[in-house]
Amino acid sequence: MPHPSPDPAGQGNGQGDRAGQPDLLTSAGTVDREALFALYESRREGDDDAPVTVEFTLLKDLDKRLDRYLVDRIPFLSRTALQRLIREEAVTVNGRVPKPSTRLSAGDRVVATLPPPPSSEIPPDEIPLDVIFEDDDILVLNKQPDIIVHPARGHKRGTLINALAWHFQNRSSGALSTVGAEFARPGVVHRLDRHTTGVMVAAKSDTAHWRLSKQFANRTTGKRYIALVHGVMEPLADTIDLPLGPHPTMREKYAVRHDELGKPSQTIYRTLETYGDMSLVEVELRTGRTHQIRVHLSHIGYPIVGDDIYGGRHASGADLGAPAGSPEAGERIIGRYALHAAMLSVRHPISGEPVTFTAPLWPDMRRALTILRAHRDVARPGIAGTTVPPGVHS
Repeated sequence: MPHPSPDPAGQGNGQGDRAGQPDLLTSAGTVDREALFALYESRREGDDDAPVTVEFTLLKDLDKRLDRYLVDRIPFLSRTALQRLIREEAVTVNGRVPKPSTRLSAGDRVVATLPPPPSSEIPPDEIPLDVIFEDDDILVLNKQPDIIVHPARGHKRGTLINALAWHFQNRSSGALSTVGAEFARPGVVHRLDRHTTGVMVAAKSDTAHWRLSKQFANRTTGKRYIALVHGVMEPLADTIDLPLGPHPTMREKYAVRHDELGKPSQTIYRTLETYGDMSLVEVELRTGRTHQIRVHLSHIGYPIVGDDIYGGRHASGADLGAPAGSPEAGERIIGRYALHAAMLSVRHPISGEPVTFTAPLWPDMRRALTILRAHRDVARPGIAGTTVPPGVHS
């Protein structure tokens, strides 16, 4: 998501202030609900955790409280909802946490993190979920492959959100947080790509949602992924520090970009095992750009197995070393990109206690490793800094 800066030209809205992120603003300087929706929609399958923010710099004193000012600026959110955003520290004034009653003065810089704009009720779908942990405030699951996280415009069935709605009606209690509910994104704190499996957390209360969102926005969460890649990594561990942005010609892809569209992106990888012409790597994210792991690994010459968008190839049993004529040799084992969110560390949004959740590999990746280990020479370099428990991928 963009982190806008003040618009030096101003918006001419009669309130005496300059507004940032002009592509989200109407000519009157108010946040455009449809433009905000389109920004969220463009990231429907991405896993970029950066929030959408908008900022306003006042050019003159206003005899107005912060909450009332934001009602004028973000008209599709109620004053009560905006007061909640302020109390959950989703709004700052001059870099500090304000109160709803804070009075604004000339030169004040107001930055607000915007949830998806306030739509229809999400219909429940009976889709099995692998729940790792659940209490009154959060639900943590091991996301399955080939499912998108939330509905797109006009497609409101068959997503993880629909599955969670059914779960709360029939298997559990509570509900998803209402943050983003009117844009079919209730409870969504972060996302994984459609074919990426592994740990995801959903918020069941609004307070939990905003506190978790702040952790993801501030990069205070710990995220480790497991990926099976083509080739043997050289070096065996390294940091990839390359800016990422939209692909210049292909709308659904992202690419390394050394221009104004490239955003700073850092990925750390550490090799866990090698198998001759493939490697199992643990990946740590320092940033959370869309398709970051896939693009970074492909760019340095080690695309993820099964990721045919970024240079990887689907893998049969024979590709993994199964002997010719064996039952598994002709079977396609990996038909999606072999990427798994193995571990997530956060502070519980209510208790504040640090918690870590791990998710075992899904059967396709586990079976691929079983074949590789049975038929290839396996090396385990023992790189320092790996933190995913061996039981997750053994």
